[in-house]
Amino acid sequence: MSSAPATRIRDRIAALRERFDPVGISALLVTHPANVFYLSNFRGSAGMLLVTDTRATLVVDARYATAAAVLLDGPGGCPGLDLALVESSYEQTIVACVGQLDWSPGVDRLGIEVTHMTVAQHEWLTQALTASSVTLRPTSDLVEEARSVKDPDELSILRDAGRRISSVMAEALQGLRPGRSEREVAADIDRTIVRAGFDRPAFETIVAAGSNTALPHARPGRRVLEPGHLVLLDFGGALDGYCVDLTRVASLGPPDDDARAWHAAVRSAHAAALAVVRPGVAAVEVDTAARRAITERGFGHAFTHGTGHGLGIEVHEAPRIGKRREPSDALADVPLRVGMVFTVEPGVYLPSCGGIRLEDDLLVTETGYELLTDVPLDLHVV
Repeated sequence: MSSAPATRIRDRIAALRERFDPVGISALLVTHPANVFYLSNFRGSAGMLLVTDTRATLVVDARYATAAAVLLDGPGGCPGLDLALVESSYEQTIVACVGQLDWSPGVDRLGIEVTHMTVAQHEWLTQALTASSVTLRPTSDLVEEARSVKDPDELSILRDAGRRISSVMAEALQGLRPGRSEREVAADIDRTIVRAGFDRPAFETIVAAGSNTALPHARPGRRVLEPGHLVLLDFGGALDGYCVDLTRVASLGPPDDDARAWHAAVRSAHAAALAVVRPGVAAVEVDTAARRAITERGFGHAFTHGTGHGLGIEVHEAPRIGKRREPSDALADVPLRVGMVFTVEPGVYLPSCGGIRLEDDLLVTETGYELLTDVPLDLHVV
């Protein structure tokens, strides 16, 4: 399992520090596991990172003490990071670390990730820091915004992952047969994902047959695949900590006219979305193009989710490729930038009847986009 080079970690932390003054903080407590990993290479179910203008301290408990020490000081590690071990609680250790810092006048505003901290944690830290000159300042998406543009090391992993998941999909489509349950097919896919070299499935694999294809996030169950069924496969893999995501639909036997019409509408939306992808275009415009294409074919009411989502350390991250939720929706108006990676996945869903979704992963390039996944978009007939 590879890790980002130490020089890359130092660059990421340096770039984060440059954002301190504009948002009015002098340090940042990073609590979201994906952000901790991005800034330190540390992977664990618990862990925090305290970043100041001059120091970065990784805080872990005894379960991760050995792994963290090797990570920071071993070959290819990040010797510029300090390590603090939790003795009682993470919050008390953070307060102790803050107390050990040389807090000069003006260096007293500790940023917190408000979307990744509980009310209880916030109240405890506020009370514990009452006697000091340190105050907590809310921040949002400081690390996530940097993560939305992938560096060369990340892109190398994502390209490799895209090739691997495409091979898994090709194998899964070929293996579909009547008489098997959704759950059995999903189990086979999960084993193939690991066999293809992934760390794990990126999320719970979706296998939906017949009318279940009308459920965007259907869970595989006991339903048996039958002749005439549509079968929707949506799965992904995490490779070296980075996620990819892919969806295709098969027909067990010749598809009927409804299925062909649904598929044609979704495929036109997929093409329309890709056609507008280029640097500088607002994320919402990708969604608008897909939604317009589906609406023109009479299925606008059946497209019930956003056109895509960012990919990276998390299977859902920035940028969000969706409708404007309110007139001043800043996330919708985020301009696409070279290095962004996201899905394009329009779909139509007719309750109790069925549905179609087609999903690919792409990278924004100087001239447009590069597809990271490569599986024919045709309605695969078994």
